[in-house]
Amino acid sequence: MKIIIGSDHAGFEMKEALKEWLQNTSLTLEDVGCHSDQSVDYPDYAHVVAHKVESEDSVGILLCGSANGVCITANKHQGIRAALCWNSEIATLARQHNDANIVCIPARFISLEQAKDIVHQFLNTAFEGGRHQNRVNKICM
Repeated sequence: MKIIIGSDHAGFEMKEALKEWLQNTSLTLEDVGCHSDQSVDYPDYAHVVAHKVESEDSVGILLCGSANGVCITANKHQGIRAALCWNSEIATLARQHNDANIVCIPARFISLEQAKDIVHQFLNTAFEGGRHQNRVNKICM
């Protein structure tokens, strides 16, 4: 599985820690920025992650202060189902019921351990399909 990860300045420190943690797995990881804690505009990175997830066989991780900005931006892309997740249960349901392909993490409101739990659940939970498939099919018009 390929993971595309991106953040703004508010999510930079947590992104770097998640990258280090994920590099100990067999997953392929691509960091599209940002690359420092200097102020940047979150849409610049959310659009890159969303585009890559749409066009490649991959999933995404986006981080910003509240995760609202990156989530709203990513969901402007036709093939994206980005989910704002603040705990592992929400991440599980986002995958099981919504077939989410990008997890959005609020870096200013959760701990690194919580973020790791969220990412772990997101990456290790499958879409259930079934009754949920019809609902997911109705998301994109």
